[in-house]
Amino acid sequence: MQLEIAVQDVPGARFAAAGGAARIELCCALQLGGLTPSQGLLKSVRRAEPALPVHTLIRPRPGDYVYDKATVELMVAEIQEMHDAGATGVVIGALTADDAIDFATVETLVAAAAGMHITFHRAIDHLSLDDAVTAVPLLASLGVQRILSSGGAARASDGLSQLKAMHQVAAGRLTVMAGGGVDVGDFSLFRDAGLSDVHLSAKRTVNVAPPSPMTGATLMEDPSYFVTDPDLVNQAGRAALAFS
Repeated sequence: MQLEIAVQDVPGARFAAAGGAARIELCCALQLGGLTPSQGLLKSVRRAEPALPVHTLIRPRPGDYVYDKATVELMVAEIQEMHDAGATGVVIGALTADDAIDFATVETLVAAAAGMHITFHRAIDHLSLDDAVTAVPLLASLGVQRILSSGGAARASDGLSQLKAMHQVAAGRLTVMAGGGVDVGDFSLFRDAGLSDVHLSAKRTVNVAPPSPMTGATLMEDPSYFVTDPDLVNQAGRAALAFS
């Protein structure tokens, strides 16, 4: 089983490499669900772990996945910057206003990737079971090589039937990767469903003590942030190896 870890800094990339991850999804702002990382961050990760495949998230803002022309143009520019900075893949997704796949935008983003590995992210979890299954071969025909999904559930283990249906209709044309609320104990369920890839952030929350006395501005801020937990990464790495 191949393990992908979502990280947002150099220490996270190092933990992922040491823990046996096959690759990382590099992003920033995990507390917002992940956004496009900077070119500087990508270059720093490539210097720190040159042998580690890095797939960068292309998501310019939080919120929905419905993008106007200007935002799509920005995403194209971000993909090109990630390519130039050494990314081995990009993670993309776009929907229409009625929660269907925006295939025209996907085609544009795939073309901009110029041969990099393409993952379609959890925007697909906005679709119904039937629509998600129907989308799989269509995404494959556009050049998408992997779909990250929880099967439409809050936790991928609860979306197992949808993940299995997507995997079956893919018929080897692309890979379906389980992700979303994943625990190490879920790996055997994914393997039994035929899935060979699993994604998790393996994060913990760091809570920083606020200054005292607190100003009004300080009260408006959240001093907590996410970091990659090396123990969770190592547990996931051992489990992935056991199911390989």
